[in-house]
Amino acid sequence: MSALVELNKASAGYNGHAVLHDIELAIRPGERIAVMGRSGAGKTTLLNLIYQKLAGRAALIPQAAALVKTLPVFHNVYMGRLDRHPTWYNLRTLVWPARRDVAEIEGVLALVGLADKLFAKAGALSGGQQQRTSVARALYTGRPIVIGDEPVSALDRVQAAEILGKLCARHETAILALHDIPFALGHADRVVVVEGGRIVLDSPAGAIKAADLVPYYGG
Repeated sequence: MSALVELNKASAGYNGHAVLHDIELAIRPGERIAVMGRSGAGKTTLLNLIYQKLAGRAALIPQAAALVKTLPVFHNVYMGRLDRHPTWYNLRTLVWPARRDVAEIEGVLALVGLADKLFAKAGALSGGQQQRTSVARALYTGRPIVIGDEPVSALDRVQAAEILGKLCARHETAILALHDIPFALGHADRVVVVEGGRIVLDSPAGAIKAADLVPYYGG
């Protein structure tokens, strides 16, 4: 099976500062990949690099929810499909949403437990609710690949497990940065660990024990 993305000796950084070094990584359709490592290891940079390579085939859940807080939840989720409608339709939706769009987005919000917040201002939501809105936007895109940067970090364990399950069920391929070791081993079939801007572990999840990952989170 051909790879969705192949990185060969790839490096990346910001403002002249190198963050990733000599990255070798191939991602195939259908994989569930947990990207792990301590804060500052280069996980976000790696996810952004993968997202750039996938162009319009992937939905992105950034670490910060990246919502327009003055707009309702409905419009923040609708933004996931802005590129699929003409400008006039998007402008009309700001003031007069079509019933079909309202119903569809309400259904997506129900998946993340936010159907009752459909027209609440995004800025009035709690941190966890904002994160679930960002997840709903990714689900609404309908794209086959989801890339999430700590997509459940603001949720309790029960909610987090439910959201991870839905992300993996509704996207053919999932690439998720996770800090929670049990979640990573429970939802991913492959674990990639980044340390100091380099991939130091790339293994099937079934071949890893929690103790194997603990050293990458110490210090």
